[in-house]
Amino acid sequence: PVHAELGVPGDADTLWAAFDEALAELDAPAGLDILVNNAGITVPRPIAQVTEADYDRVFAVNTKAPFFIIQRGLDRLRDGGRIINISSVATRIAFPPIVSYTMTKAALDYLTLSLAQELGPRRITVNAVAPGYTETEINPTLAVPEIRRRYSEASTFGRLGDPADIADVVSFVASDDARWVTGQWIDASGGAHLGV
Repeated sequence: PVHAELGVPGDADTLWAAFDEALAELDAPAGLDILVNNAGITVPRPIAQVTEADYDRVFAVNTKAPFFIIQRGLDRLRDGGRIINISSVATRIAFPPIVSYTMTKAALDYLTLSLAQELGPRRITVNAVAPGYTETEINPTLAVPEIRRRYSEASTFGRLGDPADIADVVSFVASDDARWVTGQWIDASGGAHLGV
């Protein structure tokens, strides 16, 4: 594994330099086949409470970092490869408590669509996987029993998503079985808000 802090100047270059160095140390061939932009942070506050520092930070990590990781990685990504951006089902509903976070994910949705067309001639697929309410550390409100209950009830299955539920969808999109799927926004929310 290689590590780089995201949301800071030069983050993409730092990540790719570590990647290139690690491959060289292993005497492995250069390049990669699958890039998943999964890192993200949230700002669980409505618009009136979001500071400029909050806004800049969430956009730096959730939008700017993936943009430049992809940009700097395109010459490393092999033809026939995969780019998968982790979006959010929140981009399809009004959910004011996380407005700045959701804006970052909506930007990734557009990046996904645009890159799918641009990279199609190289047989690189680009898709977005959109989780709903999922059992991860990104959502501190899950510790509140009433909120946890409401989020669980939002899914047609009556439960929160598990990270494995999302990982399995990502694995499918990364596989050769999904070679004819590109430019898509894939709802992996467990049917959240189907009736709303």
